[in-house]
Amino acid sequence: MTDAHPGGRDGIKAGGDGPAADVARGRRPSTTREAIARRALDLFERNGFDATTVDEIAAAVGISRRTFFRYYRSKRDVVWGEFDAELVRLRAQLMGAPPEEPMMDVVRRAVVATNRFGAGELDELRIRMSLISTVPALVAHSAVRYTEWCEVVADFVAGRVGGSPDALGPQTVARAALGTAMAAFACWAQHDTDDLTGEVDAAFRLLADGFDEDRLRLWVHREPGSRSPGA
Repeated sequence: MTDAHPGGRDGIKAGGDGPAADVARGRRPSTTREAIARRALDLFERNGFDATTVDEIAAAVGISRRTFFRYYRSKRDVVWGEFDAELVRLRAQLMGAPPEEPMMDVVRRAVVATNRFGAGELDELRIRMSLISTVPALVAHSAVRYTEWCEVVADFVAGRVGGSPDALGPQTVARAALGTAMAAFACWAQHDTDDLTGEVDAAFRLLADGFDEDRLRLWVHREPGSRSPGA
């Protein structure tokens, strides 16, 4: 039995409404959606992503399989959490910035703003990041999700410098920004620090400086979790 709903792309009919559609519009997720995610992540961590079925997740939460698919299109979407809402917030942060603010300052602030998590959310975030980076099915799907993220950044850059979002300039900035964010998340997870936003901020300052050798040397030798030199 498949763990994807039979109706529509990834289990949701096109144009459908409900909790998943609310998240895509940037609305605050419901507590029921959060409860499903918490129990699912616990099962994924204990039993493995591939070995855990939607039926097991639904049973652990005390809901039906059909109800699960009202909130999530598939179990892999549970791992990605509120990524659709994050894209909405990222676009709003970028497009709402004053035109006189330097482009890379805008990108840095926007990415930091959309990656602020409460202390109680960090353990779950580490589980999500571990799954995304180690489970083959999620690693493959991440290419789609990261492309969506890059499209938001490239649209903003093209609006600033002109041309198409598919042109070399906007794509270079967008993909460099993605790599920078991924490096910050990886270092944050490795060093077990609570200062995720500090890591993201420091990494994007390096990117904006064009990886100046002297600044990079100072930054590399700082203590993990401490603010970057000159921040």
